[in-house]
Amino acid sequence: MSKVMITCALNGVLTDPKQHSVPVTPAEMAAEAKRAYDAGASIMHIHLRQQGEGKGHLPSWDIALSKEVQAAIREACPGVIINHTTGTVGPDYQAALDVVMETRPEMAACNAGSLNYLKLKRDGSWAWPPMLFDNTPQKVQHFIDAITGVGAVPEFECFDTGIVRSVGMYQANGMFKGTAQVNFVMGVASGMPARGDLLPILKDLAPEDSRWQVTAIGRAEIWPLHRLAAELGGHLRTGLEDTFYLPDGEKVTSNGALIEEMAQVARDAGRDIASPAEARAILGI
Repeated sequence: MSKVMITCALNGVLTDPKQHSVPVTPAEMAAEAKRAYDAGASIMHIHLRQQGEGKGHLPSWDIALSKEVQAAIREACPGVIINHTTGTVGPDYQAALDVVMETRPEMAACNAGSLNYLKLKRDGSWAWPPMLFDNTPQKVQHFIDAITGVGAVPEFECFDTGIVRSVGMYQANGMFKGTAQVNFVMGVASGMPARGDLLPILKDLAPEDSRWQVTAIGRAEIWPLHRLAAELGGHLRTGLEDTFYLPDGEKVTSNGALIEEMAQVARDAGRDIASPAEARAILGI
């Protein structure tokens, strides 16, 4: 079976460093990336956080910070591939475009469709005010153009089945050319659940020539889905953005333990783990 690329999602945008051990500073990002790299990750998916006391829970689109974070990670992890976030809500997303165009990562997220982003508390009240994560075709095209314009690979983030199907439409329409890198995001409360029985369907709905991976958001229950993804030939992702829990329910404080477990999942499925150089060859970068 083909070699598997493992992505580490280092920190995410919603996790608060006051509550969870997520990296915020360039030095912390590099240290966590090194732990994941040593365990088998060849791709680092990064979010930027505001620097300074008490600001680590706030997102940033600071270009200088992005360059500093990327440089620190590259120094710690030779050959590693940087996958930069671009997720923004609302019509003002130029800052996210600018970060990609100015820092030139090898990959960047391209959210491929809109989603009502909802979550309930146990009492039925909203965990946060209901919001629309808006990604119109025009917005998607702007991100495709920015990402491919610097020679990077867009990773199409798909939160629901219709969004997966839309990627094929974008390809057929000529919005982008080449092989689609598709990420099935499963486990968001108002999106696709993290269920293994959905995975063959999603694989079938994706463009025929696409590369695909699973982002599974949740606790210990997500690991059977990762195992199935490995068995079906998909690429793999985990990290503190997606979960804090190992299959036995143990809570972790570092990305390293999660990537170690994911590497074992790959090996148990008979998959060899792609080195950074091999991942670059798979992605054509």
